[in-house]
Amino acid sequence: MRITSPFAVALTESETQTLTALIARPSAAVRDVLRAKIVLMAAAGATNAEIARALRVCADTVRKWRRRFTLRRLDGLHDSHRSGRPPVFTAVQVAAVKALACEPPGQHDLTVARWSSTELAKTAVAQHIVPTVSASTVRRWLAKDALKPWRQQCWIFPRDPCFTAKAEPVLDLYDRRWKGRRLRPDEYVISADEKPGVQVLRRTHASLPPGPGRPTRVEFEYRRGGTLAYLAAYDVHRATVIGRCERTTGIVPFTALVDQVMTTEPYRSAKRVFWIVDNGASHRGAASITRLKHRWPNAALVHLPVHASWLNQIEVIFSIFQRKVITGGDFHDMGDLADKILGFQQHYNTTADPFDWTFTKTKLHHLMQRLAAHPDLDQLVA
Repeated sequence: MRITSPFAVALTESETQTLTALIARPSAAVRDVLRAKIVLMAAAGATNAEIARALRVCADTVRKWRRRFTLRRLDGLHDSHRSGRPPVFTAVQVAAVKALACEPPGQHDLTVARWSSTELAKTAVAQHIVPTVSASTVRRWLAKDALKPWRQQCWIFPRDPCFTAKAEPVLDLYDRRWKGRRLRPDEYVISADEKPGVQVLRRTHASLPPGPGRPTRVEFEYRRGGTLAYLAAYDVHRATVIGRCERTTGIVPFTALVDQVMTTEPYRSAKRVFWIVDNGASHRGAASITRLKHRWPNAALVHLPVHASWLNQIEVIFSIFQRKVITGGDFHDMGDLADKILGFQQHYNTTADPFDWTFTKTKLHHLMQRLAAHPDLDQLVA
């Protein structure tokens, strides 16, 4: 005997299109597709038992969604709101734990240098903020506000009283400007520095290549073969590196680097070549400016502010060389290390593009304004 449901389903053209499109959508949830099929088959005249057999579900499931669609139409196919389990912790308790994570552990008589979720949970219980809480719960609370107190980022406060006045010309040069005018095609900008103490490490055993599910394996034990210094000059607009390896740093090796650059084209015949350097001993103070100008009249030395090497683009080059050549390397001797550094330098010059330098004078002024408003400015400068 055919038993018909008291909840007859009659679809409008719009409802039919919506349900049909839902079934055809690859990203639709399985539960939503099932409910749409139940309604469409019910509208076609199938009984609850026939729909249940065809879709391999319980007949009660078919009755539920047929009835809910009849009473609420398409809105009835959505899950009803569930209140869930009552919260165990109050909003005040959660906020107190987050506030605890924003304070140094030393303020709470802890000997650790940084928080972990376990330490936060234990301290919150010890201070009677909550009766009990797990580390995973604390970690979820912090994740909602992107708080990661176990991470640290090093920085250094600008202590140079003329920081802005010295940094602005450098940023202008990166933008191909000098004292309010555009640089000519025959004016070049060089960023230069030294990378001292590059270690010659010879691994006890050869490194193993990577394989499926396995990274490159580098032998931890090594024999030291001394250190050398890599001196480099980077043309910030032509993305060209000119460098040399020396046994040590100093005025003489740096002068050799300058001569190496200035005796090659296009710098030898350039109208002017700007050299951006930090305040290292090899090129510090007014004496270095005079020394360079006397040796190369078309060269101009531009000093960065004190503690502002992060404004020197050559530091980005050194970081690339460190990751690509030095870290994890295996070198037989100093000559081998020098060959690999200079070999990568040649490869880099054939593939590199200038850096998209985004730190402008506007951002510099915003940074200095934020630092000026720092509550501990006097202590930081002292």
